[in-house]
Amino acid sequence: MTGLWVALATLALGTVIGVVRLRRDGRVHEAGGDRLSADDLGSGLGARATLVQFSTAFCQPCRATRRVLADVSALVPGVGHVEIDAESRLDLVRRLGITRTPTVLVLDAAGGIVKQAAGQPRKADVLAALAQAVPDS
Repeated sequence: MTGLWVALATLALGTVIGVVRLRRDGRVHEAGGDRLSADDLGSGLGARATLVQFSTAFCQPCRATRRVLADVSALVPGVGHVEIDAESRLDLVRRLGITRTPTVLVLDAAGGIVKQAAGQPRKADVLAALAQAVPDS
């Protein structure tokens, strides 16, 4: 009987963790303090803002995130999109405290990290985050 309770408790805990992760997945939240340069990214910064995506080779949500960020960068003038292979840039992953892929950073024109999302963000959330990073023209 004890084994049954352990199994039920494990199942309940797993369900709670799954629900919490689903609710937080892809949410764009405040980030700050760090600044990335063109040298860090291996590419130039966008004129107004830059969307930085950390991905890995076998990450399925990374592919969908790539499409969302490419659409947004094409839609908003002066916004660049840079994708970084997390496995080949462990120095940067450690420096920024990135723990999963995809992770998206929204940088202002100077490379300051304004927003961050772990998991696949929605297009509307990326656009809203850009509204805070891109100065009015």
